[in-house]
Amino acid sequence: MPIRPENVARYPADWPAISWTIRWIRALGRCECRGECGIVPESTLGRCPMRNGWTNPVTGARIVLTVAHLDHTPENVHPANLRAMCQGCHLRYDREHHAQTARATRARRLVAAGVLPLPLEVS
Repeated sequence: MPIRPENVARYPADWPAISWTIRWIRALGRCECRGECGIVPESTLGRCPMRNGWTNPVTGARIVLTVAHLDHTPENVHPANLRAMCQGCHLRYDREHHAQTARATRARRLVAAGVLPLPLEVS
């Protein structure tokens, strides 16, 4: 998944190497999701069967392997916090996080436009 411009500085300089290692050395090019995305894999191994470069049999989309931060914190690159995921599992896993970010972005825009009052600061 592309890194948003405002988050680039949050990733370590060696992120490309870390991501590559997770996707290709540890995961061997296959999604590591074991249901974290909300869909329990039907595989007997309990792991999503999707592999990088395959075609999704349902959507026809090309599978792209990504790396998800399980705690949604780009600075935390401990291997236990990272999971190689196909883009479908990654998007489903991040669904609530994306919804929270979108709500906050909309609220900031409404405040900036003068539609909503500035939030009160709590001291």
